[in-house]
Order: sequence, then C-alpha cells, then structure tokens
Amino acid sequence: MRKASAKPSDAKLTGLFLDMLAAEQGAGPNTLDAYRRDLTDFSEFLTRIGHSFTDAETQNLRDYLGDLDARGFKSSSVARRLSAMRHLFRFLLNERIRTEDPAAILSGPKRGRGLPKVLSISDVDRMLRRAKELSEAADASPSQRLRALRLYCLLEVLYATGLRVSELVSLPRSAAKRDARMIVVRGKGDKERLVPLNEASRQAMADYLAATEAAKTEKKGNLAASKWLFPSFGESGHLTRQHFARDLKELAVASGLQARLVSPHVLRHAFASHLLHNGADLRIVQTLLGHTDISTTQIYTHVVEERLKSLVRDLHPLAEK
Repeated sequence: MRKASAKPSDAKLTGLFLDMLAAEQGAGPNTLDAYRRDLTDFSEFLTRIGHSFTDAETQNLRDYLGDLDARGFKSSSVARRLSAMRHLFRFLLNERIRTEDPAAILSGPKRGRGLPKVLSISDVDRMLRRAKELSEAADASPSQRLRALRLYCLLEVLYATGLRVSELVSLPRSAAKRDARMIVVRGKGDKERLVPLNEASRQAMADYLAATEAAKTEKKGNLAASKWLFPSFGESGHLTRQHFARDLKELAVASGLQARLVSPHVLRHAFASHLLHNGADLRIVQTLLGHTDISTTQIYTHVVEERLKSLVRDLHPLAEK
C-alpha cells in the first residue's frame, strides 16, 4: 500500500511563496524579509492552536487578527499582516496545495491613509548646513572627517533625488563620475530609471570620493577599491540603511531638530513635497520617485491643492487683497 505524502511544513511553504514573489513580482530583499517575519509570526500562532497553513480555517485567521489587536498592534500593522495572509493563501490555492481560500471573506481594520511627515525647507537647510560644517571642522581626525563627508554626501544626494534609502546606500561608485548630470538608479523590481543631479550633490559626491581615495591607512584599508559609493566592511559591502538612519538622527539633534521627526523616508517625502509646492507636475514626481502607480504619488495631492489655493488667492485679478 502506498503511503500518503506528508503535508509540507509552514516553513517550506513560506520559502516557496517568497521564491514566487521574487521571481514573478520582482520583490526586493526588504519586501521579502517583511513577508517572512509576518508569516513566521502567523505560523507560530497557528502551531500553538494546533493548525498550519494547509488546514487553517477562516475562524483561525480571525483569532490571529484578534491576537494581534490584543498585543497592541496598530491597525496599519494588522492590515499588513492580513495582506500577507491573503497573498499566501491565494498562492496556495493557485498551486493546488489548498482547495479553498480561508482569507477570501476576511475584512481588515478600517484606517485612513495618513499624510507623510514632511520637513520644511528651512529644516532641511539647517541639516545641510550643519552637515557641511561638520565635514569642514578643522579639529576633526581623518576618520571623523571622512564620516562627516559621507553623511553630507548622503544628505545632499537624498534631498536632490528623493531616492529610496535602499537605492541610496547601494549606489555604485560609478554614480559619482565627474560631471555626471544624471544617475541610473536600480529600484524595485530591478527597474532602472534616470534621476537628475544638482550641482550641490555632484560637488558633495566629488569631495567625498576624493576623501575615500585618499583613505589608505591600515585601519581603514583601501576604500577606493570598493565598487560601492558608500562602502562598508559588512556583509552587503555597502553602508546599511540602519547605519545611515542612526547618523541622520544624530545630525537632526545637532541641528536642533527632534530625532523622531527625521528619517531617510521623511527626507524622501520632503523632496517630493517641496518639488510639488514649487510647481512640479505630479507625473514628473512620480517618475523621479520610481512609483509604478500614480495613486502612490497622490498622497502628496494635498500639497498641490494648497499651492492651487495660494495661486488663485495671490494671482486672480478679482481676489480680495
């Protein structure tokens, strides 16, 4: 008699699901890590109640969402976990590992789409000036000056381009070639786009690159040999997102701003909002940010609306003075 094959484990199914996301949807490492964390937590909950991905029922999923709420998860986090479950069970259904989708009739928590935090132009200017001062400090050691030049370069490039932090820290060394007016950025799904550079960001990259080429001490090694613009001795070979975020918060405090209000993502929002406030077209900003869908960029519509109101108020011939 032929023995029935064992059901695949949750870990194996998670791996197959992530492989599909990477191969068919071009999901990047950060997206895959987020899915892995969410589904691992879900699997651990199911294991505690004697179930798995292959036999979980709709009520088990509801119980999990209730457990997340009891643990104090925000509605946005609960909605993200539910989205992960929906994608997983749709995959299991398509692969005929399951015959029904227990997540199909579930509804998520109601939540409004909050507006992104945005720094003012003067706030960004304060941070840029402070970063520039630190990079020019006469009493700084060579290593301190190199780190300060790197932070100033990162800040100038981020505010000039609006890159995602993962795109920024993984820029190749070739992005800083002399007189480059545009850089090629490899974004989500391995899609490439051209992003223009301003004079300040080009100069910051040139100064930083010159400093790395001069850094050949025993302690630092030859940083100029790296293929990355922002090299590191870590596993990835380049500066991590977390390291840059920490440095940015330290700079915020040194600039008289609250650290909790500043992050690489907030500066990306500032780039988009300040462009729109000064008259840029929403479609152009969509292209610069690398958004596939215009609806993602429309979180900035409030900026456009405020500018239109001010234009009518200030320029309409019959507007009240």
